[in-house]
Amino acid sequence: METKAVRRLIRKKLNDGRLMPRFWGVAGNSERCVACDATISKEELVMKGIASTPSNKKPIQFHVVCFQLLHRPPA
Repeated sequence: METKAVRRLIRKKLNDGRLMPRFWGVAGNSERCVACDATISKEELVMKGIASTPSNKKPIQFHVVCFQLLHRPPA
């Protein structure tokens, strides 16, 4: 997925409360990235966190690149 499109999705999810900025890194396990919707392979590092919405207590996960887009200011 294009960097600008992923950045827009992340910002939208931050603005509507689906994401919060507390995460940790672990080995991937074929999870789906919440930013780009692609699978995070077992060979990749996954950044995990807890969504800020009270109804969703399941951890969310990002590719490292998608996670970096979350914290990098727009170009």
